[in-house]
Amino acid sequence: MLRSCMLYELHDLQRRWLRPIAGLSRMNADLLRMAPGGLGRPAAAGWELLRRITKDHPRPVFGIDSVVAHGQTVAIREEVVMVTPWCRLVRFARRSDDAAVSSALARDPRVLLCAPLSGHFATLLRDTVRSLAAEHDVYVTDWSDAREVPLADGFFGLDDYVLHLERFLRALGPARTHMIAVCQPAVPALAAVARMASAGQETPASLVLMGGPIDGRRSPTQVNRLATERPLVWFEKNLVHRVPAGFPGEGRRVYPGFLQLAAFVSMNPRRHFTAYRDYWLDRVRGRDDKAAAHERFYDEYNAVLDMDALYYLETVRLVFQEHALARGRWTVAGELVRPGDIRTTALLTVEGAEDDITGAGQTHAALDLCTGLRDKQRFTAEGVGHYGIFSGERWRRSVYPTVRDFVRAHDPAITRGQLP
Repeated sequence: MLRSCMLYELHDLQRRWLRPIAGLSRMNADLLRMAPGGLGRPAAAGWELLRRITKDHPRPVFGIDSVVAHGQTVAIREEVVMVTPWCRLVRFARRSDDAAVSSALARDPRVLLCAPLSGHFATLLRDTVRSLAAEHDVYVTDWSDAREVPLADGFFGLDDYVLHLERFLRALGPARTHMIAVCQPAVPALAAVARMASAGQETPASLVLMGGPIDGRRSPTQVNRLATERPLVWFEKNLVHRVPAGFPGEGRRVYPGFLQLAAFVSMNPRRHFTAYRDYWLDRVRGRDDKAAAHERFYDEYNAVLDMDALYYLETVRLVFQEHALARGRWTVAGELVRPGDIRTTALLTVEGAEDDITGAGQTHAALDLCTGLRDKQRFTAEGVGHYGIFSGERWRRSVYPTVRDFVRAHDPAITRGQLP
């Protein structure tokens, strides 16, 4: 228990010690920027870089206040529809004073967007939400930081992720809902739909799986190799720690967010070093727009959450080591997951041709598992890496139109001629 808490406590002490430095750095940078003729700009850039390195990165906000929908700018308000200790189901409710627009908004397809629970907060899908909200009624799974969940609320495993998705689908009405799973949740999303189909329940109108490790045996990447080159006990011994005192989840065993962030950075340290160097140069040269873009990206990238140890270890074992879903050996709540039982949910799988996290064919593998489906499609986005599947210009220009058209082609209200 002592060793398990010590690393977390040392990290927390470090963050507390660095906060005054971050504050001082910001004050010095602000003062130096006011020097005449730009003379203080190099020193200000140095202080600003120090602030970026030492500052805290709290849970981000989505910050989506409006979108253009049906030719008009409409307001968006986040509404919490359902809550469990482990997740909030958040609706991005759109409002318009124009009766015609309001009516059109009410008829837009309903989408349940399954956010990854793999280190970052659901706000990583901000760009995905913004695009979808222009033409869809969007609901997002906003997962909890495990260090904020008291031990009295129990534990959270991979089964619980699946069961949460089933509960949310039933609440929204699956027949009119389209499920989109980005990255890690592709596996539990497929399992949730399969379990509902096996039970004879209604299933979503469509399911879109994007960049998810349905079968990690295909084109294994560095992520797959890291998960398979060591036994599960290594991950438990070296990466699982207890939340120290001072947090609601004191005593909970977690895979800490700061260790996850270190793993992310270690996969491509040169890229991150170059990004921070370029940030300093942009500040020196007065390229504030580029510097601001760097800050927005890293404020999101560096904001990480803790995962319950049970969920993390089960994901490593079942998804990456045993490939239980792909091999037909995964049981959830005591029942075998049978994707072949899915009959009425249209399936689209999306991959990025340059994805170095989820290898080629890993997501498309779902098409082979869903033997009972005739309506299934695949899309590989050329020149797109992992994050480009759901964020950025290539998402907006290439991937999103494909997803939008697929959803509309399988929305019951649209296909029955109820919508223009």
